[in-house]
Amino acid sequence: MLVACVAMLLIALLECAVFNLPFWTTLSASADSSAAENTLGPGLERTDDGLLRVTDPTRAWLEVKADGSSPYARVDTVDVSHGAWLTQQDRLTWTFHLRVDANGRAGRVQQTAYASRRSAYIRTDGASGMLRIWVQERQGALLPIRAVRANVHVAFAWSWPRVAALACVAALMLLCRPGSRLWRTRLDPADPLQRRWLALTLAPFAALSLGVVVWQAAVAGPLVFHNTNGYTYDYDQYAHVADALLHGHAWLDLPVPHELAQAANPHAIATRERLMADGVSPIYWDYAFFDGHWYSYFGVVPAVLLFLPYQAVTSLWVDGGLRLPSAAADVLFMFGFLAFACLLTVRLVHRLSPRASLGSATMACAMLLLGSNACYLWFRTNFYSVPIAASMMFTCLGLWLWMGAIRPSRAVAAVESDDGDVAAADDPTIAADWSGAAPLSLPHLAGGAACIAANFGCRPPFVLSALLAFPLFWPQITGLASAVMRDRSRLRFPALLRTLRAPLAIIVPALIVVVPLMAYNAARFGSILDFGSAYQMTVTDMTNFRLPAADIPYMIIYYLFLPLRFSHAFPFLSIQPTPLPEWGFTEAMVGGLFTLCPLLLLALLLPRIRRRLPQPYRATALFALALGLAIVVVDVVEGGLGWRYMADFGWLICLAAMPVLMRLLEGPRVFDPLDPEELEEAEYPRTSLWRRAIRLLVLLVMLYALAVTVASCFVPGRDDSLDHNAPAVFYEVRSWFTMLGLS
Repeated sequence: MLVACVAMLLIALLECAVFNLPFWTTLSASADSSAAENTLGPGLERTDDGLLRVTDPTRAWLEVKADGSSPYARVDTVDVSHGAWLTQQDRLTWTFHLRVDANGRAGRVQQTAYASRRSAYIRTDGASGMLRIWVQERQGALLPIRAVRANVHVAFAWSWPRVAALACVAALMLLCRPGSRLWRTRLDPADPLQRRWLALTLAPFAALSLGVVVWQAAVAGPLVFHNTNGYTYDYDQYAHVADALLHGHAWLDLPVPHELAQAANPHAIATRERLMADGVSPIYWDYAFFDGHWYSYFGVVPAVLLFLPYQAVTSLWVDGGLRLPSAAADVLFMFGFLAFACLLTVRLVHRLSPRASLGSATMACAMLLLGSNACYLWFRTNFYSVPIAASMMFTCLGLWLWMGAIRPSRAVAAVESDDGDVAAADDPTIAADWSGAAPLSLPHLAGGAACIAANFGCRPPFVLSALLAFPLFWPQITGLASAVMRDRSRLRFPALLRTLRAPLAIIVPALIVVVPLMAYNAARFGSILDFGSAYQMTVTDMTNFRLPAADIPYMIIYYLFLPLRFSHAFPFLSIQPTPLPEWGFTEAMVGGLFTLCPLLLLALLLPRIRRRLPQPYRATALFALALGLAIVVVDVVEGGLGWRYMADFGWLICLAAMPVLMRLLEGPRVFDPLDPEELEEAEYPRTSLWRRAIRLLVLLVMLYALAVTVASCFVPGRDDSLDHNAPAVFYEVRSWFTMLGLS
């Protein structure tokens, strides 16, 4: 409690003294500008509404006299938040680029946003004399600027979001510091108290997710944008899929221009450009066009699970039903991923190191959340993120169930037969038809298989996670094969069903999920394995495009090792260029997987410690590493270079890094997780100073990865950048640093 009070006191001191330093340093400011109105340059004119219009960008400036008593000036704006202004707001420029020149010296460009009052303060560096503030905007731009005032006294501002951010960082450091109670408490997944604490930890995220879903459902409207002589951008793909399914057909109810339907090769870039130049519309961007109909090439499972029920239920009181916003679906799936990723991590940590501490489990969970690229999907909540978020949830749930299927021998009422086989005596849900291997829970096998198979209708690369069943259940597979070789009577019906009930528990649920999805593909494109991605209307003719072989090694390196590009201005991180020998699809990125989350480099050390790991998790971790690297190549060849695609393989490399992380945090001692007697008799070594130093280093690296992840959300130039989509948030957070002269 004393430590928490000290932390709160320090946060209050930082907020009042440090972040409000401009308030204290401008107490002696004269707060007086020499003119009631600024002198306008010939490139600016004042409209009847009190706005500024840029008529000539080369002569667009305002002048005001400064006495040097304050290093800040303030941009006063016209109040356009009510009345007749509400119908004219699309005409205005809401973010201004200003440059302050003083005494014949050119200053640097500064930005201020109408929505952020704190960003209205611009630095003059205490210059005296005539200040010339250049307005660096396009000709014809309308700006709600009333005047620029010099010699201002900066107002005191207590920012609760900033205090909350500082409190989160302080809480994380206090909870995870070496020597804290988390490191002294042994992880016990069966402990009701620990389960309640996990539920309480997830509760705020559940409430926030529910709030976002309700807010999106209440305020979000159709996201359709028509461009004259250009493409039509419709971001409600999943809502259209749900509507089509409700009406009993696979193609989307979207208009198809006659000229497009009659074109000999509608996917050719030249054909599309000619049609758009002739005013043919709509031609939908990133939709699949095939056989005269529009389709979505994104997996249908999210539409069946969320969008279709939502439209069906709301149709009870709204004619035709309502469309579920893509952001609501993405947030729901991402919360599911968060919950099941934590459960999967806890189970894996306990199996790798049964005497691991809560601190180690916390570090492992943080590594999975940061290294899986999940934060990208929380940030960019459009329909592109929905199938990936769904697959991440289903995959974590499926693997959690599969790992839970492996039961310690004492958990089963078993009998020993003459040939050495272990068989379940009473419980029909437990399969134990092999000698020397742990029994398996059939419901867990079936549930896990259904979840993994659902990836076929979400994000297909995640289907490859089904291959993890082989190393995970290899002892049971070899045990079953040995039992059949010893006793061929097992192959006779009905003994065959009992012998194969574990494999059937995986195969049958998977087929129940996959077969309808294959039929859906066949109904649309004539092939059970054709998802329609080759027919998408996008940057090139995808029916003929093949990624140049020269680009492949570059993209692989970029995915994994693209270095960060730091800058001197907020958010102190920039987009890193990704040049290629030939053209290929690329998305703006700030760094590769290993530079965004350096702890994942531990996965490369996995082969060196493999002998210290218990089976079957040794083989599973090694296979996860190999599979993750293989999916990197698959993504490069099939999709190019996309920031969101790192979610396809990031989680696999996290799983591979986890055993090495546990060795660093807990030491080299390995226990058999399925032998409770060995676990109870083992001595847990005292934590050495060296181990504490390692834990501190891991914590610092984790905080670095968290800082990079948060900063990447504010990077200008990325898709859905905050400076365009949420300027109030961007410039308010930016002002925390600019007011201190750090940006």
